Amino acid sequence: MQSPRADAHRAARDPQDRHFVTALARGLKVLSCFKSGEERLGNQELAQRCQLPKSTITRLTHTLTRLDYLHHIEESGRYRLGVAALALGGTTLARLDVKEVGRPLMQALANATSTLVSLGTRDDLAMLYIESCRSYSLVTLRLEIGSRIPLAPSAMGRAVLAGAEPALRQGLEERLRALDPLQWPRLQAGIDQAVAELAAHGCCSSLGDWHAEIHAIAVPLRTGQGLPPMVVNAACPASAGSAQHLLQQVRPRLIETVRTIEARLQQ
Repeated sequence: MQSPRADAHRAARDPQDRHFVTALARGLKVLSCFKSGEERLGNQELAQRCQLPKSTITRLTHTLTRLDYLHHIEESGRYRLGVAALALGGTTLARLDVKEVGRPLMQALANATSTLVSLGTRDDLAMLYIESCRSYSLVTLRLEIGSRIPLAPSAMGRAVLAGAEPALRQGLEERLRALDPLQWPRLQAGIDQAVAELAAHGCCSSLGDWHAEIHAIAVPLRTGQGLPPMVVNAACPASAGSAQHLLQQVRPRLIETVRTIEARLQQ
């Protein structure tokens, strides 16, 4: 029995199929070259994999980038999958079991603590929201699935950096320093603080460091399933007492929620 992909390729070679859209097929073929959300490919590599002229690939990647199916990485000139591709549900990040296991626990935490509780993963030098649970009483924070926030100043990003192997963290820090040398001393101080916080309290914080009106804490989530590193984050509007609320009342419950998610994934 032929696979759906084999059927599609056979249809692509059938000159009698007048309803077959070759340009669409080529665009989907480009997207299928990205075997993992972490893979970066250039136009030359895509041309070789798709067996298409580089000029054709250049037009396809330009179009897919304009539509957010691809994201162009200026430093390397390569491409990675964009938010629109993740939203299709066909990539690893879009169909993680972690979301199914974690969402009810995250929603319960959000309701109990009046916070926005989110699941995120690193996407190059940013954090990508892949799940978000809002407290019924919280109406001011709007960070939805697909949102991206910076790596270094955010609680979510700091938790990823603090939980990373030293060699990986050093490499990311070097890239962040090159990206913004003037701000780097402040960003490095925040990362160093996050490393100390994670070791001492099992949680990292960003109290107005990324956005003056947002306080947040985050805990690394270890799935043990070969999935990319993830983080669970709890955030609330910055106000008198909100930092104390997060650090004293929310932090132990957030850590407990993450440990419960990890235990259920192991089952």
